[in-house]
Amino acid sequence: MNFADLGLSDKLLQAVEEAGYTTPTPIQEQAIPQVHMMRDLIAIAQTGTGKTASFVLPMIDILASGRRRALMPRSLILEPTRELAAQVAENFENYGKNHDLKMALLIGGVQMGDQVKALTEGVDVLIATPGRLMDLFERGKILLTGCSLLVIDEADRMLDMGFIPDIENICTKLPPNRQTLLFSATMPPPIKKLADRFLTNPKYIEVARPATANTNIVQHKVAVQTRKKREVLRHLLQTDDVTTAIIFCNRKTTVRELNKSLLGHGFSSGEIHGDMDQPARQAELQRFKDGVINILVASDVAARGLDVKGVSHVFNFDTPWHPDDYVHRIGRTGRAGATGRAFTFVTPEDAEAIQNVEKLTGGKIPLFNAERADDAPSEKPQRAKRERSRGERPARKPRKEAPVGQDAEERLVHQGAEIPANELKPERQERRPRGAQEGQADLPNEGWNGPVPEFLHVSALS
Repeated sequence: MNFADLGLSDKLLQAVEEAGYTTPTPIQEQAIPQVHMMRDLIAIAQTGTGKTASFVLPMIDILASGRRRALMPRSLILEPTRELAAQVAENFENYGKNHDLKMALLIGGVQMGDQVKALTEGVDVLIATPGRLMDLFERGKILLTGCSLLVIDEADRMLDMGFIPDIENICTKLPPNRQTLLFSATMPPPIKKLADRFLTNPKYIEVARPATANTNIVQHKVAVQTRKKREVLRHLLQTDDVTTAIIFCNRKTTVRELNKSLLGHGFSSGEIHGDMDQPARQAELQRFKDGVINILVASDVAARGLDVKGVSHVFNFDTPWHPDDYVHRIGRTGRAGATGRAFTFVTPEDAEAIQNVEKLTGGKIPLFNAERADDAPSEKPQRAKRERSRGERPARKPRKEAPVGQDAEERLVHQGAEIPANELKPERQERRPRGAQEGQADLPNEGWNGPVPEFLHVSALS
């Protein structure tokens, strides 16, 4: 099937072709005809499946006929974050370039004057976050009685951010005979209750089991002590064929500190988090898209809505507190049929959090680096520890060993990140033991595990 089989107009097909797309994704294949038929719709789709185009494309054709009126948008799209709203607006600009449609973007962090001016002139499509929309509505700057099409995007994220009361309030101000489209990655009870109240005989579409991760993403968890997370991250960035990566942290302070550390170690990185104003966040995101930087350190403000082509890796520097965030974080890679890799750092304190993630996704996430022991079977973990104690000095600065009682496979991950087994070469083991006197001969350590006997000492005066 191709896009022409979905009943899209010639102008729209031309824009889709120029954007480089020929075959619709499963969610687009199922949703676009339903939207064209003016049906209410509930679509459950994991992130990265092309769901934005599944409502943007048919909306452009529907809105092609009709006229604009001042302060009365003809359609409304609600998004949970500024970044996602801006991403949807970009899609409208790209796909609607052959149509005479006006769009307004209502988000916080930018001047309200230009937004009010656009509304005064009349818009066909209004893309908004709930907070800014309610602010303008209460000021009398917008009327919703002429809105015939409503899209509630990322509904489960709306729930997480506490926007459901605002959405219910907005829905009551719209015409009752409108068309409503609800998109969500999961379907928790509050979202089902919202759908039952405000959607009429909706068509239900599900292209993947709720909360499953994209099968194009190879997932790993990395057991690591908190103090070694930065070191392990740098090792993976240098060795795992990383082209572009997004690194997620749970706290804004961690984002800032980690980005500063990466820059100090020579990486080309930037940061995006909630303490930055909207222009600064957009500028940093654009640097990432343009390839000026290839690593973006982000808080969960960027977990949804970032659609950057070619992201090869996602790193969860912190195991997410909420399991749903895991699916949305790693969904920044493996998009549009491409493959990607996702690493989640798990400290002993994250045991419950990673269990909740694995329960939600329906399977154990493989532990990374077990194969590194197989690369050099003669180098047992205890042997590596013993040789380091005899004075081997690796290229990296030595670190404190993992606790003796630590789980064996976790200990192996630490040692693999600290000194890879395949780098323990015999010639590097022939160093003077620590504490040896200046005139003492350099003796090979191989095969000897104790102090140097007195009868082997050679005096510098003899």
